[in-house]
Amino acid sequence: MELGIKGQTFIVTGVTSGFGRSVAEQLMEHEATVIGVARRGELLSEMKYKYDSLFEYLTADITEEGSVDKLIDLLGVTNIQGVFVNAGGPPAKSFMETEIKDWDETYKKLLRWKVDLIKKLLPKFIDNKYGRILFLESSSVKQPIENLVLSTSLRMSVVGMAKTLSQEIADNGITVNVLAPGSHNTQAIERLIQKKSELEGISYNETKSLFEKNTKVGFMGNPEDLASMVLWLLSPISKYVTGQTISISGGSILGVYG
Repeated sequence: MELGIKGQTFIVTGVTSGFGRSVAEQLMEHEATVIGVARRGELLSEMKYKYDSLFEYLTADITEEGSVDKLIDLLGVTNIQGVFVNAGGPPAKSFMETEIKDWDETYKKLLRWKVDLIKKLLPKFIDNKYGRILFLESSSVKQPIENLVLSTSLRMSVVGMAKTLSQEIADNGITVNVLAPGSHNTQAIERLIQKKSELEGISYNETKSLFEKNTKVGFMGNPEDLASMVLWLLSPISKYVTGQTISISGGSILGVYG
């Protein structure tokens, strides 16, 4: 299928690992340009060496104050066609384990910078009468996951913001969607497995097996498979899909609207 993204430019945050890395690499394999943001400069340099003119980057923690402004400065007058909004989550904790400072930090880590980024990118999209905004969140917004109360609560705020925004700007040729991945082979799932292993007093491998069985298909996803969905949603041919929260969870969401 021809996606029509050759020559287009996309921002990808959290670009050096997991979902962000897979999305960026697939975009560049389709000859799109990626402006990546991540903290690890050595990995960014490696990607620049490999992809050359198709890759530009900012070394920064996008969740930190001032990083969004640095990215906007880097963009300058560059026209961008889409953004994949992605970053790590807060520690795995139950409600009773959390403290108020955890909630304050999670607001900054999962919601505040995303609002700031999209507000500053929107004028570009509106001027061009075109844009693709895609948030990477978690399947916990569809079905809560144990020990993820911080992540679930603030990610649901992102879903509410994205849905409302999608309705406000739909007639500008701009789509806004959310992906809600379940268990995939990434560093994020490793932390959950380790947490459950410690709480249940069972081995890491036994715990991982429980996660795999919970997917219904019997195995975890991989970032490359999710990236193919991302590319479609970032492409011109997804123009009639907006305001959606789409699960990619191997059947683990049990509700009929999963």
